[in-house]
Amino acid sequence: MTFGGIESITAGYHDTGVESYRGNPLIEALPPIKSVKNIAESLKIDAHCRPEDLLASGHVRVHSISRLTDEFFQPLSTHLQLEEKLSIMIRGGYVGRNPKNGSRQKHLQNGYERLLTGDLSAFRFDEVKSTAQSMSIIGCSGSGKTTTIGRVLSGYPQVIYHPDYNLEQVVYLKVDCSFDGSLKGICQNFFRALDRVLNTHYEQRYGMKRHSVENMLAIMAQISNSHALGVLIIDEIQHLSRSKSGGSEKMLNFFVTLVNTIGLPVVLVGTPKAKEIFEVDLRSARRSAGFGAIFWEPMKQYQSNGRPGEWHAFTNKLWKLQWLKHRDELLTDDIRNTWYDLSQGVLDIVVKLFVLAQLRAIATGVERITSGLLRQVYQDELGPVHPMLAALRSNDAEKIAEYSDLRLKDTDKRLLELQSQVDEASIASDEMDELVSDDEKRLYMMLSQFGYDDSSLLLETVKRAFKEHPDASLQELLPIVSSWLSSPKHDDVKAAPKKQKTKRLKKDEWHTLATEDLRFLSSQSSSKDEAYETLKSSGLIFPMNKWMDKVG
Repeated sequence: MTFGGIESITAGYHDTGVESYRGNPLIEALPPIKSVKNIAESLKIDAHCRPEDLLASGHVRVHSISRLTDEFFQPLSTHLQLEEKLSIMIRGGYVGRNPKNGSRQKHLQNGYERLLTGDLSAFRFDEVKSTAQSMSIIGCSGSGKTTTIGRVLSGYPQVIYHPDYNLEQVVYLKVDCSFDGSLKGICQNFFRALDRVLNTHYEQRYGMKRHSVENMLAIMAQISNSHALGVLIIDEIQHLSRSKSGGSEKMLNFFVTLVNTIGLPVVLVGTPKAKEIFEVDLRSARRSAGFGAIFWEPMKQYQSNGRPGEWHAFTNKLWKLQWLKHRDELLTDDIRNTWYDLSQGVLDIVVKLFVLAQLRAIATGVERITSGLLRQVYQDELGPVHPMLAALRSNDAEKIAEYSDLRLKDTDKRLLELQSQVDEASIASDEMDELVSDDEKRLYMMLSQFGYDDSSLLLETVKRAFKEHPDASLQELLPIVSSWLSSPKHDDVKAAPKKQKTKRLKKDEWHTLATEDLRFLSSQSSSKDEAYETLKSSGLIFPMNKWMDKVG
């Protein structure tokens, strides 16, 4: 069955194993309660980079790289905590609205009384109790709050139809706080969101008329109970204006009424800029049925005991998703530390910095991520969020609140621009297009990794090898082609083109060399002293002084 644009499911009931949930169709129609392991599996989105994908042209690989922003999601402890809390809130909110024992009908009768009188405190049945709770989620833009909420809610059907009760149950509804900063705007957005889900006309009937906030709240209450709404998520709460909403006290009363009077679980999501609203809410536990707050902080580089934590596990996982020909398989501490310093562990920036670095690496022909490349991409592409990241580095709460709303507005535009640069480079030279089979491309890639950078000679030699030895395996062909390339005057390669003289690499191109090349290591240092320390830390300079001390 379909309601509006949302495909609903017909209710099927199962016992949850929780006594207070037993016999409540609104709860027993929900998916089974998940274990921690099942939560992690349901939230995770795996992206895969296969060895053969590296053989593709640059303009093809950029599509896989750009999709990482949507197709990679690694659950962290905060994500698991959020799923558990939302699971409890949704089910707990339905305990006091059971259509089987009449509690839902009493909520509807109380709502009808409020509509008649215009008084939100009016009721017919005083024994009706709210079992709903509220929760706040506070974190900087880009920290993954909205994305994670979307991942969690995707594990629930949004609309469930109960034939026995002729009821369409709306499990969750998410609305954004209006940019005009008013409570009335939230009510209008509520009606609009419900219309999209159920193909109703609530916004036209109630949102466009000159109702007061109190009247609109009473209407919201009745509609929420009519459709058995499970949880209401109000995002971008920092846009609320005290002047347009009647002050912090009135805003708090609005949310407390939703939870305590209507019986609707509410999740408020915002940045530290909304601290005035959240602080009032957190201080007023006496009036609000608060489920607490989740402070959505960026990933920490180390645990409190100094040991590597989620940052290391997360970056190790992401590092494997490189579509670069000269990629380093192991993530070094130098790159990991630079990556953290630039991103400050903010998830959106962590992933987008990684994506932009890969696109830049392909566009410039470097085909490898280095600390220097990350810094350059940070300077060139992420300028709009520099103030927020500087505030996070300072650990100053006031500065963080001031800059917490900054967004990567131009990132998608820069992704497209870098993609076009890759396309131009691919049109200029894409010798691998002449190779027909995947095996030819694999052999070409393997030999190019060994340092055979004369592409025209390598291309012709690979093609000749497959022509003369059509039944040979890659393992058998590798030494044959290698010997041909190393001995251009050998009788076996008379037909092969003459090997050109090795091109001398300019100093500003040293960063394109292999990781273990001394010139590459030197290119990663800004001064001779720093270069010396880099070579020394790499174990490439013999510690003569220490050796002399031991001999002496």
